[in-house]
Amino acid sequence: QVQLVESGGGLVQAGGSLKLACAASRRTGSFSTMGWFRQAPGKEREFVAAINWNVLGTYYSNSVKGRFTISRDKAKNTLYLQMNSLKPEDTAVYYCAAKSSGGGYYSLSSYNYWGQGTQVTVSS
Repeated sequence: QVQLVESGGGLVQAGGSLKLACAASRRTGSFSTMGWFRQAPGKEREFVAAINWNVLGTYYSNSVKGRFTISRDKAKNTLYLQMNSLKPEDTAVYYCAAKSSGGGYYSLSSYNYWGQGTQVTVSS
């Protein structure tokens, strides 16, 4: 059983920064792709960012490109999301996800494993 545990969420003012972490119960390199998704109240869960080990690529949604950075610490089996220049519209529960197979990095249904989520609230 794979466990993903997010941390680092909280309340921050607009323009501020937060760094989310996702600790995995097995080597992050054993996954083909890991990503971050978010879900705001009353909205569907949406793709935020992903990192693919096979092609060494990182991907971002247009809404966060240039402000968020996805990375990992291989030795710690931990995935990160550095969030800068936060906006009120970034307020959501942020979920870490991982998969061992192919499929679009932005596709929720292609991910096998999910964390419980961490709340990020950005005040104006």
